[in-house]
Amino acid sequence: MNTAVMTERIAETSPRLKARITGVLYLLTILTGIFAQGFVSERLVVDGDAAATAANILAHKSLFQLGYAVYLIEMACNIAMTALFYDLLKPAGRSVSLLAAFLGFAGCVIKTFSRVFFITPLFVLGGAHYLSVFSAEQLQALALLFLKVNDRGAAMALVFFGFYALLTGYLIIRSTFLPRILGALGMFGGLGWLSFLYLPLGHLLFLYVVALALLGAGALIVWLLVFGVNEQRWKEQASAAGNYS
Repeated sequence: MNTAVMTERIAETSPRLKARITGVLYLLTILTGIFAQGFVSERLVVDGDAAATAANILAHKSLFQLGYAVYLIEMACNIAMTALFYDLLKPAGRSVSLLAAFLGFAGCVIKTFSRVFFITPLFVLGGAHYLSVFSAEQLQALALLFLKVNDRGAAMALVFFGFYALLTGYLIIRSTFLPRILGALGMFGGLGWLSFLYLPLGHLLFLYVVALALLGAGALIVWLLVFGVNEQRWKEQASAAGNYS
């Protein structure tokens, strides 16, 4: 199946089905992110202790590699979700929806590239002959440094996701086919992620921001999965905007 045919079929998909697929992808993005971060990274990485972190990684190589794979699945779902959300929200404002998509994709690219640094410690601690010029302590320190860079990259991506959430929230409020409260919750979550423009503030407020963002995301996911969108209003707004084909 060529790209043109796939694009045409996606365009012909009903808005309600698109919304439900978007909801599934959004849910997968959150669940995979929670698993990779909460059950792999947080379990193996000991903040400020390079030796303990290295020992954990070497003792649980398979789990660490699984975490890396799940991180990539998370980003694949996020990219697909962003593309579908662009198409879904386009009737509420084509230009704003396109800008939001670019910001979302930028966040995905940054976060995906950051995962290179997440998997690098496996190579650093792998015992390769060419690494024998470094002491064990130096290799452990390097491994922890790469993990720190991974975290900084992910924090940078959160800023782009914050701008993305602000714009998509605005579009939901402006739309006639989704409840405005979902857009308001999304915008509050986006403002929270923007706290990572200043890292100390982002880390200080992290738990509160996550709780707020999960509340908004959870409400949107449930609505998309259960109700989708109001198809008649979606088509009316799309037609009025000249976006519906």
